Amino acid sequence: MTSGATLDELAINTIRFLSVDAVQQANSGHPGLPMGAAAMAYVLWTRHLRHNPTNPRWPDRDRFVLSAGHGSMLLYALLHLTGYALPLDQIKRFRQWGSLTPGHPEHDLTPGVEATTGPLGQGLGNAVGMALAEAHLAARFNRPGHEIVNHRTYVIASDGDMMEGVQSEACSLAGDLKLGKLIVLYDDNGITLSGTTSLTFREDVGARFAAYGWHVQRVGDGNDLMSVEAALREALRVADRPSLLMVRTIIGFGAPLKQGTFHAHGSPLGPEEVRAAKQNLGWPVESAFLIPDEARAHFRSAVERGVRWEEEWRHRLEAYVATFPDLGSQLTGRQAGDLPPRWDADLPIFVADPKGLATRKASEATLQALAARLPDLVGGSADLDPSTLTGLKGQGDFAPPSMSKEGVQGAVGGVWSPAGRNVHFGVREHGMGAIVNGLAYHGGFVPYGSTFLIFSDYMRPAVRLSALSRLGSIWVYTHDSVGLGEDGPTHQPVEHFLALRAIPDLLFIRPSDANETVWAWRVAIANRHRPTALALTRQAVPTLDRSIYASAEGLTRGAYVLNGHTEASRRPDLILIATGSEVQLIVAAGQTLAAKGVEARLVSMPCWELFEEQTAEYRESVLPASVTARLAVEAGRSLGWERWVGTAGATISLDRFGASAPGEVLMREFGFTTDQVVRAAEALLTGSARSHETHVR
Repeated sequence: MTSGATLDELAINTIRFLSVDAVQQANSGHPGLPMGAAAMAYVLWTRHLRHNPTNPRWPDRDRFVLSAGHGSMLLYALLHLTGYALPLDQIKRFRQWGSLTPGHPEHDLTPGVEATTGPLGQGLGNAVGMALAEAHLAARFNRPGHEIVNHRTYVIASDGDMMEGVQSEACSLAGDLKLGKLIVLYDDNGITLSGTTSLTFREDVGARFAAYGWHVQRVGDGNDLMSVEAALREALRVADRPSLLMVRTIIGFGAPLKQGTFHAHGSPLGPEEVRAAKQNLGWPVESAFLIPDEARAHFRSAVERGVRWEEEWRHRLEAYVATFPDLGSQLTGRQAGDLPPRWDADLPIFVADPKGLATRKASEATLQALAARLPDLVGGSADLDPSTLTGLKGQGDFAPPSMSKEGVQGAVGGVWSPAGRNVHFGVREHGMGAIVNGLAYHGGFVPYGSTFLIFSDYMRPAVRLSALSRLGSIWVYTHDSVGLGEDGPTHQPVEHFLALRAIPDLLFIRPSDANETVWAWRVAIANRHRPTALALTRQAVPTLDRSIYASAEGLTRGAYVLNGHTEASRRPDLILIATGSEVQLIVAAGQTLAAKGVEARLVSMPCWELFEEQTAEYRESVLPASVTARLAVEAGRSLGWERWVGTAGATISLDRFGASAPGEVLMREFGFTTDQVVRAAEALLTGSARSHETHVR
């Protein structure tokens, strides 16, 4: 032990200087937050956080989210010290190629990291989702004498987190839902990357959170362990509100020249300042990555505690399963991420209908059938369920037990309770995205969130993070093109197909009819470790006669030949490709061309990503290289289609914003008609087509 230091001081400084040394060795990173927040993190991790380092996925563990992901070395130091499978060698390789210690925490890469954070505010939103998950599962499964779901969600957040809009959306909802097992420690150091917060941020954060319905406390000195401990204990006693602990800290604490300044935020301290900080805090100056034996033993006691906590819980789980076998089987299956047997057994099959129905309507019917067999399915909309049609009928609406029902309108599930499966997110797309991801991070859910496709822009960071984290989040986007009509260009997506397709590891599916929509939902749910975005129509589209056209199961391969039984498919003169509502156009055009003696292969291509993942042989069977006359039809930007139509092909697309008029008028005026498809196809065959001539500008 360093001279004169208490065990607490020794342990806290171990956190600080592991962080400082890692950042300095990498010559990159953020030393200020770990140095300033080490004391409050120490109190939380050694005295309150219930976790098992030997099993980071113990279902009833407390969740810890470092929303201020730039301070990642704080988390990595705690994980290493408390006994997670994160060896010191990985700390020394901070921010290096192939290491388990990237610049910002990544879910499922580093053992013990609960959420991918970095973009500020996202972690707070994820934590709201985790707390909502715990509350829902507790209401669903706990019984008197059997509290089998009982854990908390803790967060360390920064000044930057408190400025971001996504945090405001999510935390406002958390207060309304009274998520009392959510506790946020706000690292209130008054510094951002470029200066003091007073440059841009003078609001009373505590008053704002109190207005949200949170329990708020202020801790004047983040290095005062007794004050931090007292505030945490008080927060634990508050069951009917989430808690915010505003902990005043000093960024870069201990670094004599840089502490309390923005110079400590996002850059290594530098060799001289590292030496000065160690000398200032009584740490061996020449040491690097030092972990005193006393500190190591103290932190590693977390392993024994964690094993004991989990063993006690598993004994309780055995008793629970014996007493409630059906519930126990369902709970353990959900915790394991298993889908129930025959979860897709009762999905609708839609008969051929030239008038058809909107794919959002087909989605609604599919959701109801899924909900009956898949209790894991939980989600909602950003105040748009009457339009997105994503309410689960008769499945209850999520609300705290104390919520007053008087004057409340708009329930979709019939009963208000924490066990309700419909979540009302309010007009909060970005917050909804982060919360849905939190449900997925927590486990035990097939979570979804819905809004209009145009508003996917409002939640793009959350969608991107769902893909980066390989979460099974499902994004249900309706009103998917100019075909929605009179609302006009502010609500008509044009570039959004392309924008979502650009996100790696996201499945973007635009089904063409009711039966493809059913298969799209199958794909979305079966991909438990990959997010899916569904793009659905407001307007009715024909339901294809599947006795004539290929089975909609072809959707599972991304693209398939609709008219595979015909001579046109075997020896085509050209290939017509479309997605979504435009598939009806190539079907009708194919019939017209056939009457003129032109053999057209018809390809429905609802998901580029799935098609890209098929074998080269399958892709060639759908789009043979020998057929260069190809025409793609989609009511969105042309960019990207060159991959599928080649240099000799053409597109009928929309390289401009929409307009306000009835949907059928817009589709006609913008050239999305059977006649236009036929003319463009004939132009291709005569060699007179130019791709730009078929773009609508």
